[in-house]
Amino acid sequence: MSETTKNTALFALVAALFVLSGIFQSWNASLTILNMALISAIMALGVNLQWGFAGLFNVGVMGFVALGGLATVLIGAKPVEGAWSAGGFQILLALVLGAATVVATVLVYTRLPAGRTRTIAVLATLIIGFFIYRAVFDPAVAAVEAINPAMHGNLGGLNWLAVGRDASVRQADLFVLLAWPVGGLLAAGAAWVIGKTALGLRSDYLAIATLGIAEIIIAVMKNEDWLARGVKNVSGLPRPVPYEVTLQDSSSFVERATSLGLDPTTASTLWIKTLYAGLFSVVLVVILVMAQLALKSPWGRMMRAIRDNEVAARAMGKDVTKRHLQIFILGSAICGVAGAMMTTLDGQLTPGSYQPLRFTFLIWLMVIVGGSGNNFGAVLGGFLIYFLWIQVEPMGTWLLDALTSGLPDGNALKEHLKGSAAYMRLMTMGIVLLLVLRFSPRGLIPEK
Repeated sequence: MSETTKNTALFALVAALFVLSGIFQSWNASLTILNMALISAIMALGVNLQWGFAGLFNVGVMGFVALGGLATVLIGAKPVEGAWSAGGFQILLALVLGAATVVATVLVYTRLPAGRTRTIAVLATLIIGFFIYRAVFDPAVAAVEAINPAMHGNLGGLNWLAVGRDASVRQADLFVLLAWPVGGLLAAGAAWVIGKTALGLRSDYLAIATLGIAEIIIAVMKNEDWLARGVKNVSGLPRPVPYEVTLQDSSSFVERATSLGLDPTTASTLWIKTLYAGLFSVVLVVILVMAQLALKSPWGRMMRAIRDNEVAARAMGKDVTKRHLQIFILGSAICGVAGAMMTTLDGQLTPGSYQPLRFTFLIWLMVIVGGSGNNFGAVLGGFLIYFLWIQVEPMGTWLLDALTSGLPDGNALKEHLKGSAAYMRLMTMGIVLLLVLRFSPRGLIPEK
């Protein structure tokens, strides 16, 4: 079997899983899984750029995904009435003062000669700048968080087009699409800061640093209510597709659904999820094409040469740290875009849901199973692993029910097995990983 035939068969097999899910369960469920699988495949492409191209061990994926979700709130939501006049501009001033303190500290450190004078000057700059920053920041935050805390207590977003819109009119808002590239920019900015400080570390220390910084990002989002309501969450975010109730109120849509033998409620849900799948597919294809062009370019060959032998690359005059920073920023930006897309799909931002198991272990599993260093392998792994992650638990419940059907109700073994169905997905992920590492250690679609 040729390589092309094999790869086509693998993608066809994964597509068949979604089709079978639609036939035997529901197309609604199949499309729901497909949409998240598309987002997961984009995340896997971002991690594959970092690990597959450059060998960078980044386990802070959830931090960059969370920043993408934050961008959806900051860009897509409408501003909270009175928040900016109460303290929003003062918060921005405080953040500028904080950044100025950091810059001033760096300048003092670099301009003064080593010694006691420099140490005292650095400490004085930091302490004075910190107190000025807090003197401006704290009252502004208190003023913003005091504005209708039950519903808001935050600045809101920059979607001024939504101001004054009748809340009862549920319609698409294409402005929220701007949050997707902004989410990538936010993640890229954070990646630049992290990369400048951590990319000189050995791979295992880099992993620890990225994980720690990701946890810091999540902690800030959970505790700074003025930013995005913290753990109180932000719901009701605008969406780039129509609302189901809008379609159900449309006589033309109801007539088309009825003519196809579909219930209008079900048809509206399927159509909305299909529109989301179309948007996500466009983003995935664009990123995949760009990643492939980068892989086959001289830049891509240089990155793989650096990955395989940093010493030889340095001997050839390559700036390894600079190249690592480039690809670290690019991969993180892709994860940020995916995070913004996921928050748009959910319609809400819930910082407490950004768990390492969901956004780090699973994405790494997708890259390893699909094929590290191969963009198509990362996409395949994204579809396959997310499908299994969702479907294994109900399939495990069905299997355990079938196996224990001969045992009487109340039997201790039967109850124990049925209660353990939730752990089937974890066990299955481990089994899949072990099987791939044993029989295809370079992934289902290995790097050429």
